[in-house]
Amino acid sequence: MSAFALLSCLAIQAAEPAALSTEEKDQGFKRLFDGRTFEGWEHKGNWVIEDGAMGCPTRGGDITYTVAHVPDDFELRFDWKASKGCNSGVYYRPGQYEYQVLDNANSHYADNPRTAAASLFFCMAPSKDNARPHDEWNEARIVCKGSVIQHWLNGEAVIDFDYTDPRWEREVEVLRIRGGDLTKRGARLRLQDHGQPVWFRNVRLRSIPAEEKLVPSPDFKPMPMSAKALEIESARIEQLLNPKPRAPTK
Repeated sequence: MSAFALLSCLAIQAAEPAALSTEEKDQGFKRLFDGRTFEGWEHKGNWVIEDGAMGCPTRGGDITYTVAHVPDDFELRFDWKASKGCNSGVYYRPGQYEYQVLDNANSHYADNPRTAAASLFFCMAPSKDNARPHDEWNEARIVCKGSVIQHWLNGEAVIDFDYTDPRWEREVEVLRIRGGDLTKRGARLRLQDHGQPVWFRNVRLRSIPAEEKLVPSPDFKPMPMSAKALEIESARIEQLLNPKPRAPTK
């Protein structure tokens, strides 16, 4: 094989998504992104495909999977890579239901654990900062069954709670004030463009069957909020509860 042919072959292989594992096939995972085309996805032209990943190097809007709604009980697996200072997210249920994608080391959003990488944005903080540096790939999962929500990051379940548990009443109320309702279902999967380059690959999804149980860990503890983070969050909540009236237009 010539050097050119070898390089071409390697380029094609690099653009191919990782194959589903035997376990994933047995569990019923389906690929939502083939690594080569935007088949099934809708965006405004700002998203591109490179090396088997889709990303938005320029601002222009989110990208949405339009083939089907996210099942009520599901597991979503994907890889994400954030640029320096990047803030993005994965919306998987109606309203403000977001898995936060973030460069923790270079974004002020990480000052509040409830808006750090892998958080349920503006609701539940992860148990630890498990994000890799910017421009490195992270492995993520979102697992939801009934009222249990898990967010995984790089092999660990960093969020694992039942939103009906009275222990989390404050967190659920914070999200409600922002406009989120954890009981809602039936959204399209949407990847956020927040103005900084971000990349996603190996997006695969399965429905969780009724007989499969998901029990939250009794040991789950979100990262604590600093006094400064609580102060800033409280100010934001006040703005949401008592918005300033808009000035009349001429």
